[in-house]
Amino acid sequence: MNSSTLEFTFKPYQETEGEEYMNEAQLQHFTNILNNWKSELMEEVDRTVHHMQDDAANFPDPNDRATQESEFSLELRTRDRERKLIKKIEESLKNIESGDYGYCETCGVEIGIRRLEARPTATLCIDCKTLDEIREKQMG
Repeated sequence: MNSSTLEFTFKPYQETEGEEYMNEAQLQHFTNILNNWKSELMEEVDRTVHHMQDDAANFPDPNDRATQESEFSLELRTRDRERKLIKKIEESLKNIESGDYGYCETCGVEIGIRRLEARPTATLCIDCKTLDEIREKQMG
């Protein structure tokens, strides 16, 4: 499972002409997307815990032990990334409640429905994100 993509399907939001940006229907659409995504990630965390409890074995062969430890380590790193993603999802849900969701935190312009459907936790418009990435490349 790739945690950076939405595994569940949702119907893209159909805007109507003259519709106000981030109206109640749009906010509900993104609340549903974010809650479903969070729920899916939480289920994956539960599966990992059960898998590690059920499959943990004390192998007499050092190679088998090393393989298991390597697999568990990879799984834990993945879950740690997902934990951080869950935190971003929760921040996005708080932004919906506060009325800040869907607007760039740097310049204040609309992020856009399609960009938010592609990345529901986006906090920057495409222009600010591009500048951010250019700065990152120059410094790193």
